Amino acid sequence: MLDPRQIREWIAHELPCEHLAVDGDGHHFEAVIVSREFAGLSRVARQQKVNAVLKARFDSGELHALSMKTLTPEEWKTNG
Repeated sequence: MLDPRQIREWIAHELPCEHLAVDGDGHHFEAVIVSREFAGLSRVARQQKVNAVLKARFDSGELHALSMKTLTPEEWKTNG
């Protein structure tokens, strides 16, 4: 069973984050990702950026489902 901490490490290794939290039950996971890399990107483009980081994990079936909230640091301060 996959541990949320592992997903957190995969994302943090590839994407600079000001805040990163991942929670889940071993099969379905939720992430809150705050990164300057999201500035100027649509919500879809932000999710695509994260999905690209995890592509090999999704393709292998190791990771099945990840819902995410993607924010810039400014959005996090306002909407956190």
